Amino acid sequence: MSNSSLVTYTKLSPNHSGKRSHIIDTISIHCMAGNLSVESCGNIFANPARKASSNYGIGSDGRIALYVDEANRSWCTSSSSNDNRAITIEVANTVAADPWPVSDKAYASLIELLVDICKRNNIKTLLWKADKSLIGQINKQNMTVHRWFAAKSCPGDWLYDRHDQIAEEVNKRLNLNMEDDDMNIERFKELWFELRKELRDNDSASWSEEARTWATEIGLIAGGGTGDDGNPNYMWEDLLTREQFVTVLYRFAQLMGKA
Repeated sequence: MSNSSLVTYTKLSPNHSGKRSHIIDTISIHCMAGNLSVESCGNIFANPARKASSNYGIGSDGRIALYVDEANRSWCTSSSSNDNRAITIEVANTVAADPWPVSDKAYASLIELLVDICKRNNIKTLLWKADKSLIGQINKQNMTVHRWFAAKSCPGDWLYDRHDQIAEEVNKRLNLNMEDDDMNIERFKELWFELRKELRDNDSASWSEEARTWATEIGLIAGGGTGDDGNPNYMWEDLLTREQFVTVLYRFAQLMGKA
């Protein structure tokens, strides 16, 4: 596993857990809670007594540092599960107070680094819903924040409120909106599969609740396997195939004594 070629300063921290137990599929952006240079942040993480680290750091001058190899789990978000799957990035703050802003150069470098990380780790798109309940559901949200795992304000409201914008800018750079002449059948299938993955859950609108309850209670709709919560996965928003359609018709005909 490689590290980013955008790195201009390296100071490897002893504060990590060795090889990850999960593939990289998540991004966690943090703030340094101070206007630290990449060297100063590296010196802090070099102290074993601090028991903290991140994979990367970005100074207000836009320089990018490596503190923990991407192959290793950093100690950054107060969550072993999250740190094992996430690339963690500390960004310097120009003002050490709410809303913890960052410089234009640091922000620009953050976008560049995220694009590079996503390309090398096969993360097709960054997804952000600002929803703590979606942790680990990477087909819906693959960005997490430290405040979800500990009583902290990290990454500060300046960065937190821009996660939508960050995801949008990164995704543009990842060329998700490719030109028609760049599209081929394999890429189309890949994008189609990604779209349908987001639909294969029990998300649904309130207006259909009565009908959904009726259909499941009488056995008209059986669902496809189980969801993350262990309940039947009815995939309400997914597409309906002809095969599924005739099956529903047949079950209804049986209930009516016609089959």
